[in-house]
Amino acid sequence: MAATANPSSTGVATTAASAPASAARHTRRPAAEALALKIDIAVTALARFLTRWSVPALRAALGLVFLAFGILKLIPGASPAASIAARTVETLTLGLVSGTTAVIVTAVLETFIGLTLVTGRLLRVGLLALAVAMVGIMSPIALFADELFGNGMTLMGQYVLKDVVLVAGAAVVAAVALGARMRHEA
Repeated sequence: MAATANPSSTGVATTAASAPASAARHTRRPAAEALALKIDIAVTALARFLTRWSVPALRAALGLVFLAFGILKLIPGASPAASIAARTVETLTLGLVSGTTAVIVTAVLETFIGLTLVTGRLLRVGLLALAVAMVGIMSPIALFADELFGNGMTLMGQYVLKDVVLVAGAAVVAAVALGARMRHEA
């Protein structure tokens, strides 16, 4: 093979056959770096978007859940959780509030919480109501654990257990509403 006049970086002349392979290596590196840069830019844009919109989206989603569950409890027979809500409120109030009254109180409270979360109006009052409601919402895990989880997890047990996610989401929304700030560090 004939040597070319272009010396390599080591000062050794390259052959015509090795020149294309060397050029291919050099063109792949900038392409990979360009792709890595584009991915980095996309990840940064996504992080900024999530920093801005994830908590408001979480607040609205929690609000819709509470609004839906509250409204269902206002319609007789529409909520599968009405009976456990009634039993929980009755137990927590030592029998002072029971039956239909307990379900209506729960429904109104959940509807109010949902409206404050969805609209953002009276948010601090809604979050305070949510903190109080969370005690009642999580209470069946302790009060009726044998019925919910005794011989395997029942459907009602699953329904109550998912409330752990609501508590965690509510904690994030409350933290931001009370002054915590998410920020993206570049």
